Amino acid sequence: MITLADEFTDRKGRQARGWLFFDAECRFCTRIARWIAPSLLSRGLDVAPLQDPRVGPLLGMKREELLTELRFLLSDGKNFGGARAVVAVAREIWWARPFVWLAALPGMMPLLDVGYRWIAERRGCVSQTCELRSRP
Repeated sequence: MITLADEFTDRKGRQARGWLFFDAECRFCTRIARWIAPSLLSRGLDVAPLQDPRVGPLLGMKREELLTELRFLLSDGKNFGGARAVVAVAREIWWARPFVWLAALPGMMPLLDVGYRWIAERRGCVSQTCELRSRP
């Protein structure tokens, strides 16, 4: 069995409290991950690409499943995907707490899920050509 302690440590050899996994083949996702990484690192969290060969077995998912959405995994085994991952990450960062409060309003999570799906389906479409439409 693969565990966070066995497989994922931060850059200084310490075990991270959690990991934000992103699609490294997506320029939009990579920019967001680079932007948020310093805030996460200072809180004992780290970022890593979904394409890392250890991530699929760690999460118990096939590659095709992995690349459909952002994943956030805490060292206690709690695993979040999509909009729920965004909310879970926001819980970790003081300046993102208003987003957590917004997500807690009645009926808001379904709207956030729809919004996340809309963005995820178009995340490679920032230019005239769409990277996602060319993927198998």
